[in-house]
Amino acid sequence: MALQSYRFHFAAIRFSPLNVPPNELYATQSPPPPPAARRRAFSLFTITTFLSFSNSNMASWSKPEISDFFELPNSGGVKALDLRMGDDAGETPSSGDTVVIHYYGRLAAKQGWRFDSTYDHKDENGDPLPFQFVLASGKVISGIESAVRSMKVGGIRRVVIPPSQGYQNTSQEPIPPNFFDRHRLFTTIFNPTRLANGEGSTLGTLIFDMELVSVRHQ
Repeated sequence: MALQSYRFHFAAIRFSPLNVPPNELYATQSPPPPPAARRRAFSLFTITTFLSFSNSNMASWSKPEISDFFELPNSGGVKALDLRMGDDAGETPSSGDTVVIHYYGRLAAKQGWRFDSTYDHKDENGDPLPFQFVLASGKVISGIESAVRSMKVGGIRRVVIPPSQGYQNTSQEPIPPNFFDRHRLFTTIFNPTRLANGEGSTLGTLIFDMELVSVRHQ
């Protein structure tokens, strides 16, 4: 894949790459995707790595306009930036569909610390395991559901999720499989002292880079 073939929009949020190997996998993961899906999903890894690497060279890029981000309708304030549009003939998921995505999850309150990535979850062949869920099942944080509803298969989107649409408890998915990442994430978001100081409007802000790999209709 030629990176030059894409027109990149750089978000104002800057991240530093961080490799954190997990010690376990989700209890419910999708079966290994077919080779075509793996090749398509790999583009998210390439694009996100490129964006992170480019942070040290931001001066050579023009600062994005605020209009690059748009608020998703009926999302409770989720902002989105499309890094790559999906296939013209790609499917858009509906409630009840099984959605398969690759993602990088970051926490704004920790300077964009990457708390999880499906590329750290491997199958028996060492291939990245995507995350799957049933849309509108209530098991996944609302911001992710809002983001995928208007995506087409093959699309890549960066979303900024406000606390009200992020984690409301420690059982909502996606849950970082690594204990230390999970502990750091939830003790930051649900820190009682900082919440009592009125910081609840910022502690749980999340940034997800997501690729819609496939949709299976109910």
